Amino acid sequence: MSGGAMHSLKPLQSKPGNPMWRRIAGAGSEALDVLFPPSCTNCYGLVESNGAGFRFLCTSCARKLTLVRSPHCTTCGYPFYGALEENAGCVHCETLKPLFREGRTLGLLNGPLRRIVHALKYERALHVLRDIAALLRLNPYFHGFLSDAVLVPVPLHPRKERERGFNQAQLLAESFADDLSATIVKPLIRRVIDTPSQTRLDRAQRKDNLKNAFAMDDAIHVKAGQRYVLVDDVFTTGATLNACASVLRKRGVTVLDVATLGHG
Repeated sequence: MSGGAMHSLKPLQSKPGNPMWRRIAGAGSEALDVLFPPSCTNCYGLVESNGAGFRFLCTSCARKLTLVRSPHCTTCGYPFYGALEENAGCVHCETLKPLFREGRTLGLLNGPLRRIVHALKYERALHVLRDIAALLRLNPYFHGFLSDAVLVPVPLHPRKERERGFNQAQLLAESFADDLSATIVKPLIRRVIDTPSQTRLDRAQRKDNLKNAFAMDDAIHVKAGQRYVLVDDVFTTGATLNACASVLRKRGVTVLDVATLGHG
């Protein structure tokens, strides 16, 4: 297995009890494995027990994961390969002008990780959160980045969240915060405009598409000096994360980073 950056999970604003993803995906799973052995999310082959703790990812597919660790772009988290020049730039975010301080990503969005993200978002495969948690535990580099922070999920529009049944960014934030006693999850931002999909838009179009799409309720207050980390599933151009960062900055957040499950 190559690369590396990882983290854990948590509920909305407090630590007591199980996170939402554990309540949904965890109960009785071990007993069911006896009758119905799990199949790999990526290749659909049978998954045997393995030391990494994956339940829905076979050993062969797990080896294909590219987890990100240093050196990497400090804005988007994309890994650098080979010899580095001082102040090396990143082609993935060179025109972004980030409103956040630093960004990390768990892995490259190719092969098994792309399949995991797709299964979660579009197939309601909440069971893959078990393996995302296993991924997080494998890399203390990413795990430490989220320590002692308030994780803020990038929101879905209420219509889309009703259709999907959940916000994958919130489930990921809970997953990232689960093993971190000083890290909590707070959904501070709302999506107030039901924007078209960003999938086929270029960088400039994505930025225009998200104009005024996010907001915060007047009753929400941020804590001076507290570190906030925006959480999303994928870093593509950074437009969505930057739009959310703008809202938090305007409300007084001074220490702001971002973290994503995948980059691609």
